[in-house]
Amino acid sequence: MKKLLLFITCILLIPSKHEAQGCAGIKNISELSQTQFLQSDLGSTTSSLNVGINNRYFKSFRNFRGKTDLETPRRNQAINKNFTTEIVINFLMNKGWSMALAVPISANVREASGEHSGPDTERFKTRAYGLGDIRLVLSKWMLNPAKSSKGNFQLGFGLKFPTGDFAQKDYFHRNGSLVLAAVNPGIQPGDGGLGLIGELNAYYYIAPKIGLYSNLFYMANPRENNGESWGAFTYTEEQLQAGIDLMSVADAFALRGGLYYEPLSSLTLSAGLRFEGVPVHDLIGGSKGGRRPGSYLSFEPGVIFRTSKISFYGYAPIIFSREIKQTVGGKELGVHSPGGSADYQFFFGVLFKL
Repeated sequence: MKKLLLFITCILLIPSKHEAQGCAGIKNISELSQTQFLQSDLGSTTSSLNVGINNRYFKSFRNFRGKTDLETPRRNQAINKNFTTEIVINFLMNKGWSMALAVPISANVREASGEHSGPDTERFKTRAYGLGDIRLVLSKWMLNPAKSSKGNFQLGFGLKFPTGDFAQKDYFHRNGSLVLAAVNPGIQPGDGGLGLIGELNAYYYIAPKIGLYSNLFYMANPRENNGESWGAFTYTEEQLQAGIDLMSVADAFALRGGLYYEPLSSLTLSAGLRFEGVPVHDLIGGSKGGRRPGSYLSFEPGVIFRTSKISFYGYAPIIFSREIKQTVGGKELGVHSPGGSADYQFFFGVLFKL
């Protein structure tokens, strides 16, 4: 019988300026990274190789402050469209060890009026493309895979490298003039920090074709900010003291859990909940800088179709609850800026067993 598809989810931050203008709450840098383990893989005594091509599309357009939808008029919405393709190379080794290398490439665009000439003015687009932040994770099944066919849990530790550009520039329209400046952090390919990754993945069969899955992910970013400011805005001395002018390099977390069903050996259906976001305070290091802390709760249906060598998957998390929290700098200034959100996101891709 085919084993549970194990998901490795990595969500990075979306920082934002003090007067946030529709920044997305879930960043494009790293997407759903999946590894399928067949029974032969779990009990294998020789190394093997899987290559995944994972894709994600995300559109942010709704503004929230706390849990309140601000119902921003269409003409003043800041719309982020993020598309990322991620190449994931999985090395499956003996005794339950594995190593995954993930290389994301992003193509993002932002359409807004507020960061150009202001609300109720003409809307313009800024863009960012290129390599994102590469991740390397070493994982270990804690129970003997050859003997634990009913359930198992996996621990993973790794690094997120600052390989992505975090200061790509484009032109902003300011009262008839063009200003070249770094684009909104919500569409930047990278964040400029070295991240420390921890993961816990688990599955358990409650019936021959029915099982439970869970995935926990946390990434700690010790660096407080990346030294860059976006949009060439003018800041007051009070705002500079609060540290909101620089792009934050924040922590990120994701928790997933649910039920999967295997009506056929080639087909897996799943449904669960997905809770992800960016904390106000980092686990290690400072927490100032422009970030958009908050959390997002989604219902996540999924489907996987597999052959002996190739597997296809698709997931469509539907966000039904979100909360945009006040930043450290915002609390000092007595300001709670809004942040952007989508209603859904799409993950789809293919996995090759070599």
